[in-house]
Amino acid sequence: MASLSDDTLRKILIQIQQTAVQSQRALSVTRQQVTEDSVNVYRGVGKMFMMIPRSTMEKDLRNQEKALTDDINSLNKKASYLEKQFNDAQSQLRDIFNSPSKQ
Repeated sequence: MASLSDDTLRKILIQIQQTAVQSQRALSVTRQQVTEDSVNVYRGVGKMFMMIPRSTMEKDLRNQEKALTDDINSLNKKASYLEKQFNDAQSQLRDIFNSPSKQ
């Protein structure tokens, strides 16, 4: 492996340090934006977007999540009831067709 001169190594080290500093700055700005509650977000309304506070959007999303979870639970209960009803009907039909006819 060819060894690099001290000057070349120093330039590479400086470039890596500059990249690290830029990345750290970008990361801190991004973290600040993510944790900041006063940031406004956009919600789609028809063919346009409305700016609303982040806290309002989070509250609405939590409400939607709760409503959807309730809907899923309700549908699971309905599916199990319908499955039980189907099995009962199938069992009754089996009993009717398999019973000896009294004629």
